[in-house]
Amino acid sequence: MQQLRRLIRILWVIGRYRLDDLLEGIQLPWYLRLLRALSPWRFSNSQRSRGERLRLALEELGPIFVKFGQLLSTRRDLLADDIAEELVKLQDRVPPFCTEQAQRIIEQDLGQPISQLFARFDVEELASASVAQVHSARLHSGEEVVVKVVRPDIERVIRKDLKLLYLIAQLISRLSADGRRLRPVEVVSDYEHTIMDELDMQREAANASALRRNFEGSHQLYVPEVHWSYCGQRVLTLERIYGVPIGDIARLKELGIDMKTLAEYGVEIFFTQVFRDAFFHADMHPGNIFVDIADPKNPRYIALDFGIVGSLNPDDQSYLARNLLAFFKQDYRRVAQLHIDSGWVPADTRVNELEAAIRGVCEPIFAKPLDEISFGQLLLKLFQTARRFDMEVQPQLVLLEKTLLNIEGLGRQLYPQLDLWQTAYPYLERWMKQRIGPRGVLKALREQAPEWMEQAPHVPQLVFNLLQERNRQIQHPPKPLPERRRWPTRLLGFIALGGALLTANPQLLQQMTRGAGWESAALAAIGLYLIVIK
Repeated sequence: MQQLRRLIRILWVIGRYRLDDLLEGIQLPWYLRLLRALSPWRFSNSQRSRGERLRLALEELGPIFVKFGQLLSTRRDLLADDIAEELVKLQDRVPPFCTEQAQRIIEQDLGQPISQLFARFDVEELASASVAQVHSARLHSGEEVVVKVVRPDIERVIRKDLKLLYLIAQLISRLSADGRRLRPVEVVSDYEHTIMDELDMQREAANASALRRNFEGSHQLYVPEVHWSYCGQRVLTLERIYGVPIGDIARLKELGIDMKTLAEYGVEIFFTQVFRDAFFHADMHPGNIFVDIADPKNPRYIALDFGIVGSLNPDDQSYLARNLLAFFKQDYRRVAQLHIDSGWVPADTRVNELEAAIRGVCEPIFAKPLDEISFGQLLLKLFQTARRFDMEVQPQLVLLEKTLLNIEGLGRQLYPQLDLWQTAYPYLERWMKQRIGPRGVLKALREQAPEWMEQAPHVPQLVFNLLQERNRQIQHPPKPLPERRRWPTRLLGFIALGGALLTANPQLLQQMTRGAGWESAALAAIGLYLIVIK
């Protein structure tokens, strides 16, 4: 009954914000077209754009739908630009839940009273997002920390709403071929994995710890320390950091921060995570980044919120780097071939057709000055083009594209003249040389050596087994077929060969039928004797 009421509420909001307009151009069954025509909101005159109406509807439906809209905004390979741009505006700020509930969750998860865990726990929250809120506190050791607490009963609410989202997605898929093209069920599935991972504070703590280890001692990125003794399934405790939100550009300029260096560091951090570590922070929007202003001429990023991370396997790393370098050189045939070799598009894709499609997308982009070219938009257009060739966009590539768009957009805000290509190209070239050059080969050999050493004791036995099997075959060869069973095979082979010869050379057949090919007939008779009798 509760699900039914929730579904009615969702349908009411969909109607009130005229989200049926999003179905324009989609071929619907006659009964849905009739229902849409009779809708009481049909003749309302809304001055808002379709993207704005969608955003407002998601905000009214609550934090779970807000989060879904945020994640949906990253699927620019599926959405129209005007809708994606509007969904990006969805804010994380939602009404907080009471401090007593937060303290109760902490005590249940960590098994101790708040007074024993913390010397001070601030009642007023620092921030409140769709799935958790943050409080400041002080440990008994004197360290200042922030405590992130998952919203009470949020998992049950999420699972209920997910069931409804799946139902709506399945209806869209069944009602329209255009709807199926948008892969709504896949989008909801991606959202389910992401949102459930974000509810697990142990996972987020592990992500933060790994990222901190990767950038230990870095002058470009700082990651707060995880206090593992104060972490649980629903509670995360991190070192409290102090800095200026990166979105406060006026304040950064006022403090004399070197904006060009800050923008370039952002690009270098991204490529370091992707190509050196194969592990990257995939939610680097301005709300999750602060700036350490201790040294204005050498500013440092501070990362927050590690619920969403991405990773690439070595093959994806290699093909991505090769693709980007081929783009730099405008070698579209190479780009097309790499897409096929990597399995990103079906193996039977025609290289020349994919090359032509990629050229059609990229040439207008490269007509602009390099410092005006959007790297992220280039990848986006590429994915959209490749979809025409049945490209399956992998989740890690979608996260990568989203992160690059965030970093690039942020870099251009900080320093509009940022030349992403000039910053990225040397890094990619250096990475490729390290990977396939002598040092890269030696590194690969060192990495593989332990596995080879582990298998080495088994090699003599494998060789012995192979030689023993070969010796057995020599001593006991397979029995030949009896003669009476061999001659039909020989005869059939002779007929087949002769037929092939005559078919391939019709003039020979004409000569034999005119009696002029007696030599061929004699040779054929000899051959028949040798094959059949011998």
